[in-house]
Amino acid sequence: MTATIHRSMNAQVWGLLVLLGIIWGGSFFFGRIAVQFIPPMTLVLARVGLAAIALHVVFGRLPGFYASMANRWRELLLLGLLNNAIPFTLIFAGQIEVGAGVASIFNATTPLWTVVIAQVLTVDEKISPAKLIGCVLGFAGMVLLIGPAALGIDDSPLWAKLAFIGAAISYGFAATYSKRFKGLSPRITATGQLTASSLIMLPLAIAVDQPWTLPMPPLDVIAAVLTLALVSTAFAYILFFRILGAAGATSASLVTLLVPPAAIILGVAFLGETLSLTEVLGLGLIALGLLSLDNRLAIKWLHKA
Repeated sequence: MTATIHRSMNAQVWGLLVLLGIIWGGSFFFGRIAVQFIPPMTLVLARVGLAAIALHVVFGRLPGFYASMANRWRELLLLGLLNNAIPFTLIFAGQIEVGAGVASIFNATTPLWTVVIAQVLTVDEKISPAKLIGCVLGFAGMVLLIGPAALGIDDSPLWAKLAFIGAAISYGFAATYSKRFKGLSPRITATGQLTASSLIMLPLAIAVDQPWTLPMPPLDVIAAVLTLALVSTAFAYILFFRILGAAGATSASLVTLLVPPAAIILGVAFLGETLSLTEVLGLGLIALGLLSLDNRLAIKWLHKA
């Protein structure tokens, strides 16, 4: 029996993946800055709301744009919940306590959850021996990251790290669910999901944070929010859905392998962050797991079994 292997990626798709990894790595850096002054739900609303407005301004005049979006509004609403509202809220909440580099490492477990979820919910991205090895390695790395907090010997609280895992699981569901948008323009999918998540977050932010009572944030925080919204969200999701359509859910989620280096470098250079030996080892195991998912470390005979 031949194992099912995800679609291969050409040089162009890899180039887009690298660019997206850098952009999303920066999102953890800017999120860490902003969440120190803006509560998580209000920050999520600002991120998705400004991004949605920007995409409406740029693409709203395209023929059939709103008709196509209206036809899929229920699906886009669920996608906005899974791909924006839930994970962004959990990540920003966790980043109150945890630095950009560590947050991005936890986010790198997204492809592992995508493989597990796709195994259950899809018929064309079933687990192979190489993917199984990748999951074992990656989840071992995740255990290393959680261990010190679970044992009470880490400065970061356990709940913050579990929040990142919850976000990665939500992203895994979103990546699998996004397969149904393959025939839809990335512009419509990105705009639709961000519009939907804005509508979800608006009443939550109003009820929980009462943003009108918050003090005006400093200029550097405002700049961080604008970068989060326009670059790390609006532009980034157009890239993501293009990659998704070309290479499939598991391959698209491999962008998380490229996110930690950018986030770690920015965190160390500008926020004074450091990584412990346990965190470095955890990142190494997760990276090996992700490479195995992409068949980079797979032994040939595994695909002939």
